[in-house]
Amino acid sequence: MACVKRCLPLAVVATTLLAAAACGKDEAHRTPAPATTSSEPASAKAGAETGAAAEADPAARAAAMSDADLAGQVLMPYAYGSDATTVDKTSAAGNRGLAGVDTPAQMVAKFHLGGLILVSFTAQDPTGSTNPATNVENPQQVRKLTDGLQTAAREAELPPLMIGTDQEYGVVTRVTQGVTMLPSAMGAGAAGKPALTEAAWHAAGEELAAMGITVDFAPVADTLGPPANTVIGSRSFGADPKANADQVAAVVRGLRSAGVAAGLKHFPGHGHTDRDSHATLPVVKQSRDAWTAQDLPPFRSGVTAGADVVMSGHLDVQALDKGVPATFSHKIMTDELRGALKFGGVAITDAMNMPPAMQWPPGEAAVRALNAGNDMLLMPPDITKARDGILAGLKDGSLKRERLVEAVTRILTLKAKKSGRPAEGGSGAAHEQAVAALDAASITVLKGACGGPLLTGPVTVTAADGREAARINLVKALQALGVPVQAAGGKVIHLVGYGDSALDLDQSAAITVMMDTPYLLASAKSPTLIATYSSSRLSLTTLAAVIAGKAKATGRSPVAVAGLPRSAC
Repeated sequence: MACVKRCLPLAVVATTLLAAAACGKDEAHRTPAPATTSSEPASAKAGAETGAAAEADPAARAAAMSDADLAGQVLMPYAYGSDATTVDKTSAAGNRGLAGVDTPAQMVAKFHLGGLILVSFTAQDPTGSTNPATNVENPQQVRKLTDGLQTAAREAELPPLMIGTDQEYGVVTRVTQGVTMLPSAMGAGAAGKPALTEAAWHAAGEELAAMGITVDFAPVADTLGPPANTVIGSRSFGADPKANADQVAAVVRGLRSAGVAAGLKHFPGHGHTDRDSHATLPVVKQSRDAWTAQDLPPFRSGVTAGADVVMSGHLDVQALDKGVPATFSHKIMTDELRGALKFGGVAITDAMNMPPAMQWPPGEAAVRALNAGNDMLLMPPDITKARDGILAGLKDGSLKRERLVEAVTRILTLKAKKSGRPAEGGSGAAHEQAVAALDAASITVLKGACGGPLLTGPVTVTAADGREAARINLVKALQALGVPVQAAGGKVIHLVGYGDSALDLDQSAAITVMMDTPYLLASAKSPTLIATYSSSRLSLTTLAAVIAGKAKATGRSPVAVAGLPRSAC
């Protein structure tokens, strides 16, 4: 991807916006703007706030905020519409149902929001059920949207917004057009070269920064357990906690070096369950020792590497706090995350519109999550009720103002760190080179020859239903290398991917290629079995080079596949 033409700062410079008082339509609940911009700090005892103090001290800024401003700053909802101020009738109706407004910009101003998440719905996405809206199309549109959102915040005299998205690559990727598509996390795990991972994710970070995105809810730090865990699957780097820890740290470094905050998820670990938290409350039955050995290391490594955000998981981790979803557990989100791991950044909930979080009304759920130790609430199902619940909690004492000020202080601190940095898009060619190197190291032959052309003579590429784009990309890549490809009658290369089953295999194929977790290869009868862990164009280009004998498959499966080695090479 090329840089978006207007490579502007990620957000408005913090030294201007953090000094501004929050004000707007709801003046009865707002703190008036300070009249002075003196560089001399006011007396803390008097409780006054000068412009310079706000610039230098997010804690002072947060302490001076009204209750309504504090409540707004901890909210990060989604919105309908691909533009901040102009939306179609369907999007306006969606926003009215969610927040009682027509546009995303109005949502920012009405609720004094601290952030907004950009979402998209695709059918083959394990997180799709929580994303009813789609407001991303391509980098230029996203940049126009984020500029408009930041303008809305500035006009409401709010701090700059945290703008986040789930750009994991692989099956969970929000912006798919006009970006350099990385392999899935499991592909990076197969490559086993953190330096390549870091370089690829630096490229990704530059592209996200150019779109005005300040936090990426990635990497997935979950260590993968049972093969039945399809909600995490190839989103995880694999089953080895030490190798995962190295990969997680590499992603954090790559994103941070590009000016984007990395968000580890799903604390304290979603890998050792076969249930989906988008549908129910998964139970994690490991002992505490097993959790410490298997799930904790990647989170510890990510925090040590400088992750600015950690996302909670809606999980019943019985060894830590039996029966209490981690998002709502003080033992997990405060004692473990803050105490044991010494994490000082922003803790954010997983989506609050998921069933485990909706067992309580939105207002009560908001207060419970904040009291547990979360600083920000992601995707509340009803923004008004979440905000009003926070205000009611402050009034009746069920939520202490000190806890809310602490949360907002962390949020403002992160915003100050991520503001004022040029959003450089970088070179599209350089990005492709960095990502292609990671892809080249990931391709894994689990059965078959390891050198020379894997097939001779004409080939025919087939694919399971819904994989036509991948099939065409592989055909083009093979033809570019001089491999004769014909519509029928050639030696068959068959592609399968996320969600496919044994019924989607072609047992007569000469080569079967799995473009997601490699488990399905255990059921394939082909003499050559290959895992790419990804269906991206660059992954399939590398696959073509391996098939044509132009490259060696050096990857090693980061998960065990029944009856097959981690690599046949």
